[in-house]
This record gives sequence, C-alpha cells and structure tokens, in this order.
Amino acid sequence: MVKIDQIELPDFPLLLAPMEDVSDPPFRALCKEQGADVVYTEFISSEGLIREAAKSTMKLDIYEKERPVGIQIFGANLDSMLRSVEIVEASKPDIIDINFGCPVKKVVSKGAGAGILKDIDLMVKLTEAMVKHTHLPITVKTRLGWDHDSIRIVEVAERLQDVGCKAISIHGRTRAQMYKGHANWVPIAEVKNNPRMHIPVFGNGDVDSPERAVEMRDQYGLDGAMIGRATIGNPWFFKQVKHFINTGTHLPPITLEERVDAARRHLQMAIDWKGEKLGVFETRRHYTNYFKGIPDFKPYRTKMVTSDDSKDVFDTFDEVLETFAHHQFA
Repeated sequence: MVKIDQIELPDFPLLLAPMEDVSDPPFRALCKEQGADVVYTEFISSEGLIREAAKSTMKLDIYEKERPVGIQIFGANLDSMLRSVEIVEASKPDIIDINFGCPVKKVVSKGAGAGILKDIDLMVKLTEAMVKHTHLPITVKTRLGWDHDSIRIVEVAERLQDVGCKAISIHGRTRAQMYKGHANWVPIAEVKNNPRMHIPVFGNGDVDSPERAVEMRDQYGLDGAMIGRATIGNPWFFKQVKHFINTGTHLPPITLEERVDAARRHLQMAIDWKGEKLGVFETRRHYTNYFKGIPDFKPYRTKMVTSDDSKDVFDTFDEVLETFAHHQFA
C-alpha cells in the first residue's frame, strides 16, 4: 500500500497527470472509471485565482466521483500562493499539488513552474509556507533540474520532504529538454533509493505502454506512475496497465463501440460543464486518438473538429459506428 499522508492507495498506484486543457472534469471522470487511482486538475495560476479570473476559478470544479483528487496550482509569489491555498481549500480537494515543473516559457519567465528550479531555496520556502498554511496534504510535481548541469533532484526531494511535502512526482527531463529526447528515470530512482526518503516517489515521463509502467515499478523501484500524454484520447490506458500488471497479458483492443461511447460521453459531459460552445471546442483534441488506426477516417475527423454544433458531432459519431462497424483494431 502507498500512502499520501492519510490517503491510502493500492500498490503502485497510477496517477493522471495535470495537463493544461486536457485534465478537466469530463476527462478525469473517464480516467477514473478506467482505473486511475488519483486524478489532478489542470494547473491553475495562483495570480489568476486571487484575481478571480474566470478561466482559473472554473478549473476548481471537482466532483465526488473523482476522489481522491488533487488541485494543482503554480506561482512564485509567496503571498499569492498562500491566498490561493485558502481559495483552493474551499473546493475541498484531497490534495493540493504545487507545479514546479511546467517548462512553458510564459510560466517559466515569471519564475514559476520549472523556472523555480533556478532557485531551490525559494522552492523549499514556498513549499514549507504552504504546508503550514493548510490542513490538506501538499505534494509537488517537478523535473530533474533546470538543465543537465544542474540536476540536484536527490537533494531537492529530501529538502521538500523535510519541510512537510507528502509526495513528489518527478518528470524525467530537465527544463532545457522541454518534451524532447527521452525521459531519464535513473535520477528518480536515486531519489527513491535515498535512505532518508519515506514519502512516495512517483515517476513521470514516457510511460507510454503497460510494459514501461512495469519497468518503472520493477527496474526503477518507484512507488507509482504519473501518466500524462499516453491517456489523451485513451482513458483506457489505466485499465490496460493494471491488467498487464496483474496478468502479464494485454487486454483485447478497445472496440469501436467503446470508443464512440467514450467520445460521446466525453462531449456530453463537456457541454454539461462548460456549455455548448466551449464543450464542443475543447473536446476536439481527443478525437484523433479516440479513433486512431481507422483507415480513410480523415473526412469524419474533419467533421468532428470543424463543426461548432454538437448535433453535427453526435451525428458524425453515429456515422462512424455504421461505416466502420467491421473495423478490427490492432
């Protein structure tokens, strides 16, 4: 069993990574149904929260069926982060996660996300202050370091633990790498193998197959896997990984009926949450992966991603079900 503070999780839990414009309530609900043990919101700007920006406050929406759920915030200003904690607490998440890993320029340029990897003392100071400011467990998501020459993640993780961080998720790339090259899990294993570490250490980056998840567990000894891009348009990834862990075999391919049902439910939940216009628009990014591998699918995908009317998209789902009824997924 793995514990984040008092939250009990199964052995080698699978966590849905916070992903901008992806990890919203409809998508989290689908992933939870398919076996995600913990889900995280999209990252939320602390400055946006304290200014009550609509886009930021909407991301605070969480639902009982998602639990345990973490709300992730980012920022580099201590007062703003502490005020954000108070706002986040009102949504009653199970966990507050701090993003110290986002490599995107507009975040980093403000000293937030992975930008804080240039100032480890500030990173520790912010974490300590937030731990003292809330009764909720504080966890951290970060990267190996700013660049190859500044990888100090063993020291960083230990210092974060010492000020009360309850779990750490580490992406196996530096900020300089962005999402290029391959994730290096060796330094994450060094964090886990540090005899002073007692909080869960979760690996992140390039967990793109059930075999890789097992490798993260068996060869690197990590406590769990935080999975991001492999789940986009594929919420079944959690179920596939768990089945492989338990049996050593792969599940049969997801059927067309299951894919259409997930796409349909995803769109409907998005509309129920965000309204017609935003719901239709923000679900588009998932369709390519939901229907990956179907030959001559382009005209149908084009309809799905260009129509502004949900009825047209739902009708296209029905067409797909009829046209490709005999397609066998590999």
